[in-house]
Amino acid sequence: MRSGLVAVGVLVTAAIITLYMQRYGLSTLAVEHEAITGWLAGDGLYAYRSPMNEAGAALPPALALLAAPLTLLPLRVAGWLLALAGLAALVLSTLVIAGPVARRHGRRRGPFVLAAAALALLAEPVRAAIGLGRPELLILALIAADLVGLRRAARVRNRSLAALLRARRSSRVSLVTRRSPADRPRTARIVHAFRNTLRSRYSGGLSESSKRSRREVDTSGGGTLRRVWANGSWAGAGTGLAVTFSTTALLFVVYLLITRQRRAALIALTTATVVTLGMLAVAPDETLTWYGTTMWELARPAPVSDLDNQSLAGVMARLYGFPAPPVLVWFAFGVLLVAVGLIRARSAHTEGDEVAAFTLVGLTAAVAGPVTTAAESLWMLPAVLILGDAGLRGRLSVRLPRSTRRTGTVYLTAAAAGYLILIATPPWSLRWNVPALALILLVNVLPWRQGSPALPTTRPAPHRRAAIPLPRGR
Repeated sequence: MRSGLVAVGVLVTAAIITLYMQRYGLSTLAVEHEAITGWLAGDGLYAYRSPMNEAGAALPPALALLAAPLTLLPLRVAGWLLALAGLAALVLSTLVIAGPVARRHGRRRGPFVLAAAALALLAEPVRAAIGLGRPELLILALIAADLVGLRRAARVRNRSLAALLRARRSSRVSLVTRRSPADRPRTARIVHAFRNTLRSRYSGGLSESSKRSRREVDTSGGGTLRRVWANGSWAGAGTGLAVTFSTTALLFVVYLLITRQRRAALIALTTATVVTLGMLAVAPDETLTWYGTTMWELARPAPVSDLDNQSLAGVMARLYGFPAPPVLVWFAFGVLLVAVGLIRARSAHTEGDEVAAFTLVGLTAAVAGPVTTAAESLWMLPAVLILGDAGLRGRLSVRLPRSTRRTGTVYLTAAAAGYLILIATPPWSLRWNVPALALILLVNVLPWRQGSPALPTTRPAPHRRAAIPLPRGR
C-alpha cells in the first residue's frame, strides 16, 4: 500500500510540474539561459534582450555562475532539474516551518509535512516559481536553514543556562546546610567545581588534558563538523548566500541585528562579503555592472506598473498612471511599512515565535521591495499556516475566554480565504491589487504564537529614581 501511494504521489507530482511548465513556458529561465550562454561565449551577461518583449536577465552574478551548468542542457531538461531542486527545497522548508505545528497539535510530523507541502504545491507562488524557472524556492530553503541553526543555538543556550542554574543552586544549598567545620572541604570542592564550570563555559579555561581529549574527539570521525551542526553556530550562512542571490534578503540581516543575534548577523555579512569578493575576482565586469547599474534598473524584466508587480511601488505606479511610482511618496510609505514589519518581527522574536518573525520580515521585504511578482511572494504560505495554527489554538482551547475563541474563528476564516485566493488567483484580484493589499494587511495583523521567550542578550537596566518624583500615599 505504501509503495502504491508513493508511486501515485510521484506520478501526480510529475504531472503537476509538467502542467506548470506548459502554462508558464519557463519564460524567465529562457531569458537567463540565453543570457548566460552569451556570457560564456564572450558577450556581457546583461547585454542580451529577448526578441519577444525586450526583457533582459536580472540575476546577480553569483546566481548566474551557479546556473551556468544548466546552459549545457536543453531548456526543458534544465527546467526539470530546477523544478526538482525547488520541490526538494519546498519539502525541507515545510519541514522546518510546519514541523513544530505538527508536534504542537499531537500529529505525526511526516504525514503532516507532506500534506502541507502538497497544499503549498498548488498555490500560485509555487506554481509561478516552478513554471517560470525562478530560484525563489531555493532562496526560501536557505533562509529556512538558518531557522534550524537559530533553534539549535537557542537550545544549547537554554541547556547551558539550566546547567549553570542547577550548579549554582546546589552550591548554595550545600553552603546553607553546612553544620560543622568538617563540611568545609566538601563545600570548598563544590565551589571550586562551580568556578571551573563557569570558567570552562565562558572563558575557555580548560585544562590541558581536557583540551587534548577534545582535540582527539574532534580529529576522529568529524567531531568538529558534528559539534558545529549540533550547536547551530553556522546560523546566518544561509541568509548570507540568499543576500548574494536576492538583494531583498538583506532585510533579514537587519532583523538579526535589531534582535541582537549578532553572531548570526556577522556570519551572514561575512558570507555575503566573501561570495561577492569571490565573484569580483572571477567575473569583475559583470559584478561591477550588476552592483553599479543593472541592479537599479527596476524595469529591466518588466515595467514597474505591470499588473504582475504586486508591491507597494507597483500599486502606486498604477494609481498615479506612471511607469514608475513617485519616489518620495513610495519611499515614505515604504519606510513606514519596513519599520512596522521589523518592530512586529522583534516582538514575535521576544515571544519565542521565530517562524512568525521570519515570516513578517519576508512579507515586509515583499511589500516594500520595488518589484514583487507571484513567485516572490512565497512568504504568504507560512503566513497562512500561522493564521491557521493561531486559529486552531484559539478554538480548541476551552480555558480561553469567549473573545479569544472568536478571534480564533476569525484567524481560521482568514487562513481559508487566503489559501483559496492563492490557489484560484482570479484575474480581477490583480486588477484590484488584492495580493498587495493582503501583504500590507499581513504585515500589520499577522499573529504570533506564544512560546518560550528568548533569552536576554544584555543585562537588565538598573533601577533608577524617577526624574519627577511621584506623590506618595500616606
